[in-house]
Amino acid sequence: MNKILATLIAGLFAAGAYAQTPAPAAPVTPAPANATAAPAATPAPATKAAKAKSSHHKKVAKKKVHKTAKAA
Repeated sequence: MNKILATLIAGLFAAGAYAQTPAPAAPVTPAPANATAAPAATPAPATKAAKAKSSHHKKVAKKKVHKTAKAA
C-alpha cells in the first residue's frame, strides 16, 4: 500500500510539472544602429610565472604524446 501511495504522489508531482505553462520569453530588443564596436583589448604582457606554467603544460603534453605513441 505504501508503494502505491508513493507512486501516486510522485505521479501527481510529475503531472503538475508537465502541465505548467512555460514562462513567457522576454522581448528581444535590437541594438541601436549607431552603436560602435568596442576596441580590441591588447593582451597583457606575460609574467615570468605565466611563461613557466605554459612551458610546463607543453612538457606534460609532449610526454603524453610520447607515451601514447610508445604504447601503440
